[in-house]
Amino acid sequence: MPVKYHYEYIRQISVEYLINSDKLAISCFCAIFGIGRALVWRCCCHDLPVSTPAPPGPSAPTGSFVPSQAAARPSTLESAAFGADPDLDRLPVPSTTREWWTTAVVLGGQGHYARARAALDVLDRRTSGFSAHSDRVLASLSASTRASFLRQSGRHALASTWDGRALAIVGGLQDDPEAACDALTGLAADALGCGRLPLGWRLLAQCRARLGEEAGLWRQEIRIEWVSAELALAGGDFARAGRHAERAVELSGESESVRHRVKSDLLLSATLTGTDPSAAVELATDVLARCQRYGLLPLAWASSLLIEGVSGGRTSPSAREIGDLIAMRGGLLLPLS
Repeated sequence: MPVKYHYEYIRQISVEYLINSDKLAISCFCAIFGIGRALVWRCCCHDLPVSTPAPPGPSAPTGSFVPSQAAARPSTLESAAFGADPDLDRLPVPSTTREWWTTAVVLGGQGHYARARAALDVLDRRTSGFSAHSDRVLASLSASTRASFLRQSGRHALASTWDGRALAIVGGLQDDPEAACDALTGLAADALGCGRLPLGWRLLAQCRARLGEEAGLWRQEIRIEWVSAELALAGGDFARAGRHAERAVELSGESESVRHRVKSDLLLSATLTGTDPSAAVELATDVLARCQRYGLLPLAWASSLLIEGVSGGRTSPSAREIGDLIAMRGGLLLPLS
């Protein structure tokens, strides 16, 4: 094999291992020992089984935090990140710079934080220098995504440095609000986590002004409603928080994104804790079941925390056990107490 082709072959294997490391190990195991893939998943690779009170209806999902076989249907990185396939089992190798970002989004949504950060490292190398408009946008999105991972682990002050970097990178790109809005909503959420609620509201106002009448940025509109609901909750205004959460549910229902629908419902359940705790637990239980079905581990952890905090009971696995699994995947959560 010529050297240049040999190098490319090794590079492709390395990239594939980066984004599908556990799946490749399973494939090799199956090839060597002839054991069925489904059996290997069940015996060796189930992260945690889940047992929660079943939501109303005949089709409550059961199983574990292992993505279902979404690869059996036509799927893309975009559909995994922002569509109907967040449980995509085998991710395709990114072929463009933007696909490295969507790969990180998918892996982060599944709780594979270490691999998601590795994908962002590749993206950062490819956009180093910000030589083109698209490079600056993607470099900004990369920084915002890193910030979101830190924020999800409770490190809001550290996240704000990455969100600030994201905003600085695209500060002068007035004709492309996507990345700037991600940075501004991230900064607003960071301010919330640091107890600076008025600053959070001001940053959201800037984001709304930057968004203007721009059509098609459904993700940014949902994020604004999410952070608005969270700010209202932190201020003790459950009615206002409920209105923003209901708007997020409405907007996400118009999209194809399963992940955004699940998170919007989780936020709505949080707003119900101040008015109807039993309804909040019921909705959060349904959210946890969907997280289990689609392999959305970070949202499963949040929903488990809500259920345990409101009901006084314990989900199975518990929020602490889910947190331990997240830590195994590279997400270091701050202690809750």
